[in-house]
Amino acid sequence: MNTFKASVIISTYNQPMWLQKVLWGYEFQTESNFEIIIADDGSSEKTRNVIDEFKRDSKITIRHIWQEDNGFQKTKILNKAILQATTNYLIFTDGDCIPRRDFVETHLRLRKRNSFLSGGYFKLPESISNKISKKHISNANCFDINWLIKNGLKKNFKANKLTVNGLKAWFLNTFTPTKATFDGMNVSGWKDAVLKVNGFDERMQYGGEDREIGERLMNAGYKFLQVRYSVICLHLYHERPYRNEAALLLNNSIRKETRRLKLRYTKFGLESL
Repeated sequence: MNTFKASVIISTYNQPMWLQKVLWGYEFQTESNFEIIIADDGSSEKTRNVIDEFKRDSKITIRHIWQEDNGFQKTKILNKAILQATTNYLIFTDGDCIPRRDFVETHLRLRKRNSFLSGGYFKLPESISNKISKKHISNANCFDINWLIKNGLKKNFKANKLTVNGLKAWFLNTFTPTKATFDGMNVSGWKDAVLKVNGFDERMQYGGEDREIGERLMNAGYKFLQVRYSVICLHLYHERPYRNEAALLLNNSIRKETRRLKLRYTKFGLESL
């Protein structure tokens, strides 16, 4: 029986080219003792083909959890994936976020009981996102700020995420004005805690659905620790056609109620009451 150290839950929807690059990122991790669960919100056969091809060539244990395409239902597929996880430590990320080779190792090294880790991501423009190949991931060139600048990136303060380590990373994590939150692109924590708050609220569509579960976890006494300069992934460019104002209004009202009533549990989660 496998005893993995962590379960990496990757959400995806019809981005097979990006997902392939992301899976290559996990192929070259310094820590190999983890499983991958792909939470697929109704992608076509192209995504399944990418996953099946990767599974044939990789030693990583991967499970593909799929549900029928019925609009943006990321919260529902994530809840299904959570229940499939065989470990008590969950790393949540997206199918458009290539992990740096120390991604899983650093999440595990920094984890603390009764706490969640709020990691960072570095956004790439479309031109560089398209250019990244398996070779650029295996040799870590795509995480090299000089390679990125050479290929058209405009350097700014956020580039520190790719260049700092040690004491400077600790300093920036500690004194950044950005609050530690549950950001579904890069966050990790304990499965038993997620179960305690009943997972994601399945009424919610795009826009703050990850922050809401984080707010319930905080209300339940779990701390969120800022590690955005230590745990890094590259966010590949994409549009957001699923964004809509009605869903945002509903999500905002749910979050307001969670904060106002200091809710620790949703009736519309893993177990619907």
